[in-house]
Amino acid sequence: MKKVLQTFRRWPQLLAVIAIMCCQIATAQTSRYTIKGVITDARNKEPLIGAAVRITGTNQGTSTDVNGAFSLNLDLSQGSYPVAITYAGYKTVTRTVMLNQSVVTLNVEMSEDALNLDEVVVTGTTVATSKRQLGNAISTVSAKELEGGAATSIDQALAGKVSGAQISQNSGNPAGGISVRLRGNSTISGSSDPLYIVDGVIINNSSAELVDLGGYTQNRLVDINPADIDRIEIIKGAAGAAIYGSRASNGVVQIFTKKGKSGAPVVNVSTQFRSNSLRKKVEYNEYPFRFINTTAADKTQVPVTRYDLQDEIFETAYGSETNVSVSGGSDNSQYYASAGYLGNDGIIKNTDFKRATTRLRLDQRINDVFKLSTGLSYTRSTSSELPNGGINSAWGALTGFIFGNNFINPQPDATTGVYPALAPSFLLRTNPLEAINRFDFDQQTNRLIGDITLSAEPVKNLSINYTLGVDNATQLATAFIPIGNTTPENTTGYARKADRISLLLNNDLNMAYRAKVGSWLESTTSLGGTLQTERINSTSITGRQLSPASQSASSGASIVTGDANSTLNIQGFYVQQTFGIANRLYLTGAIRRDGSSSFGEANRWQTYPKLSGSYIISEEGFWKESSLGSVIPSLKIRASYGQSGNLTAIGAYDRFSNYLNVSLAGLPGLSAPTQFGNADVKPERQTEKEIGLDASFLKDRLGLEVSVYDKGVQDLLLPVTLRPSTGYLTQFQNIGNMTNKGLEVMLRGVPVQSSNFKWNSTLIFSKVKNRVTDVPGGVVTFPGGFGQVAAVNGYALGAFYATAFARDASGNKLLNVAGFPQPEQKSRNSAGQPTGGNQPRVIGDPNPDWTGSFTNEFSIGKNLSLRMQWDASYGNDVFNFTRRVGNRDFYGGLKGYEDELRGTVPKGTSAALFGIMENWIEDGSYLKFRELSATYDIRLKALNNKPLRITVSGRNLLSIDKYKGWDPETNAAGQSTAVRGFDFVEVPIPRTIAVGLNYTF
Repeated sequence: MKKVLQTFRRWPQLLAVIAIMCCQIATAQTSRYTIKGVITDARNKEPLIGAAVRITGTNQGTSTDVNGAFSLNLDLSQGSYPVAITYAGYKTVTRTVMLNQSVVTLNVEMSEDALNLDEVVVTGTTVATSKRQLGNAISTVSAKELEGGAATSIDQALAGKVSGAQISQNSGNPAGGISVRLRGNSTISGSSDPLYIVDGVIINNSSAELVDLGGYTQNRLVDINPADIDRIEIIKGAAGAAIYGSRASNGVVQIFTKKGKSGAPVVNVSTQFRSNSLRKKVEYNEYPFRFINTTAADKTQVPVTRYDLQDEIFETAYGSETNVSVSGGSDNSQYYASAGYLGNDGIIKNTDFKRATTRLRLDQRINDVFKLSTGLSYTRSTSSELPNGGINSAWGALTGFIFGNNFINPQPDATTGVYPALAPSFLLRTNPLEAINRFDFDQQTNRLIGDITLSAEPVKNLSINYTLGVDNATQLATAFIPIGNTTPENTTGYARKADRISLLLNNDLNMAYRAKVGSWLESTTSLGGTLQTERINSTSITGRQLSPASQSASSGASIVTGDANSTLNIQGFYVQQTFGIANRLYLTGAIRRDGSSSFGEANRWQTYPKLSGSYIISEEGFWKESSLGSVIPSLKIRASYGQSGNLTAIGAYDRFSNYLNVSLAGLPGLSAPTQFGNADVKPERQTEKEIGLDASFLKDRLGLEVSVYDKGVQDLLLPVTLRPSTGYLTQFQNIGNMTNKGLEVMLRGVPVQSSNFKWNSTLIFSKVKNRVTDVPGGVVTFPGGFGQVAAVNGYALGAFYATAFARDASGNKLLNVAGFPQPEQKSRNSAGQPTGGNQPRVIGDPNPDWTGSFTNEFSIGKNLSLRMQWDASYGNDVFNFTRRVGNRDFYGGLKGYEDELRGTVPKGTSAALFGIMENWIEDGSYLKFRELSATYDIRLKALNNKPLRITVSGRNLLSIDKYKGWDPETNAAGQSTAVRGFDFVEVPIPRTIAVGLNYTF
């Protein structure tokens, strides 16, 4: 896409022209003035640290220091100016200041805002607006809300804090992957993860599995230190995300890191020590006898000793985290620098995750027109891994646990050091202790994220912002299994080395002009363009039959290499217009035009419209003067419509028939692919309609946010099976549709508030109903769930589609002639018995009927605070494949097999149930005590009476559920979009207890 690259080269010329034009604008006669004062909390008179003080309509502003004080130096003409003071969670305060003397004092007390209508959010990458103008829902999570939960990654910390977001942890590994779904799934073949933007940089959050870990993968948000985050804004609807184009069909998550503030240097030091432990064991077989064979008629048993293999696999692990930051500056120059280190051991022995991070942010006002902001972060992470989940290969530790007979001592022979095989000879699996002690699987990542933003305000109310962002990551993974082991296929040794280099580059130019026409009409016009490129290069080498003393893949007698490269280019532009009428009615319209190199010329360019409106009824005179005004002091109704696209369902070259390189008799050649190209595919398109209201009660001490949405996804990209005569198996086609209809409710209140005690409470309820329609053939199954998970017309994506119990007309289980349950088949014989082959049907749904959270925060005096968060998921099913295997007579390591040994059920029952998948579907509903923290500030003279903060916190402390596995919050298929709630010996989420210290000076 040469035109795209040529356009990239022209951007510096365009910026130079804009800069020259801005510098030629004459400025008025100005004088130097200083506004200074203190910003405090109206309730307890405590200083508000980091409150923003800004001259309205300009880029001139500052922030308060640790004492709540500020000093703003200005070069302005004499006259009156509106000054806006903003702080997250508080009502915006605007004061008019007369600049007629050199120093002006402005002291302000701020009150908390239950609805946050005046909160400033960013849409269109850099264009800021207040939430009162928005017709769509945007959620904001502050740094304070992310702290104290003992989370090690941003997405982990977000769980339960955003309405309409289902955030689940798929694995309990130290760097376990997290899935984030905003208002349900928006695709089938691609990723449903939202678009992530960090300080204007579009970042990569892919889940690349470079070595086989059984289905588990890291996602790259784990590279970002939560301690560096200032706030996170989540745009959930298509109307809000429309101006982000083809990358935004799953929503947008904007992450803003901390910045320096004017004033003396401020140093923050924090450290934390944590312990991670297994929250719950699965019940295992303790019966002291076993059958000598699996013949149903032979019930002969012999005595055995049973071993609790979980004690050998799991351990109480420990970790620590230390962060240091320094920030400060003047009115024109601010800086923020930080460094952090996290070392966290996993509850599976010999697993860990280590992360070292550094971050630098510089903000420089060049003159009255230009401001430059630049940021740079570097992360190096390493992890000691162990394959566990059983989705892909059969050599994991927990895989060996569930397929092993627990009447065999798993310890190695004292003389030879050889580990015994625990699994039966016809289905070998690895001894779990051998996997822990002899296997060597490692991953490391080096990542650089940088941005440069040049802002200009050539005339009043006109802002121009150019952002250059880069995200460059190098991942390296190695795997080694030594010679002579209990694996089923690598007894002669196995080694693999794979790397992946990804580069994301985005250039964004955004302009906004605000104008006030008369006393009642405000206009904001925004327009912008983007040029993006994404390049991924990966290589791998896998060796088997290793040399005795080598761990190198190149030493294998059998070597397989791989090499892949891809480049994706995107260009687009948008224009958006907002009218504000009488400070109460706001109307917004926008159009986005996008082009992507992954699609053919006929469908490359797509257009995405947006319309939204909001009406603040409580600003009307009739409302304020009526009794309603005292009962409901704030009321806003909103509606929006928008479209967005999706690029994730198709790769950069998937529209082509990609031939494979082969070597034939030592000569280069090509082999035909199984997938036939389709140059006419186009992006999946999402259309969403949303209505909602925001209201406050009880003198703004109770806030209610409600959103109802209807989201439809058209032109789903799916692999369609072709006729054999074509010479191909499948082809990507735009066929199939999906809908998500949902309700989001957030209720925030302050039940008790006094000078010495405050109680904040937040209740979140989210409900979404997903349906798939027009799938070719009615059913598409997915390999990540062994073919037991599918997209089925009329059902939610990821429904469990497999064998069910045969039942009679009364609904009772229909037994076979031997007296055992049996699966339903396609027809019945003359005796009424199933025949004709198994007939699969929908037997479960991993998608919850609703999710919710309940958070309470207590401030007691000036030094003590408590916080607790409960998360709930109701109505979701889990496919307990772990229990299916563990209860089978061949293995029999779990408690369920004891019934057969004791004679409670006939011998052979476990074999009969093994093939009936409905038997292994369980209720995955849970009420989880997600977070608990207590913080106390100690003030000592030796520390200049600055508070030393001591925090004790816990995470995943308790789960109230009926699930028979380790944890209903799990997924052996990792971050898969379609396969959810599939439990096959994935590492359970640990219970974490942490103690931390924090000191700022």
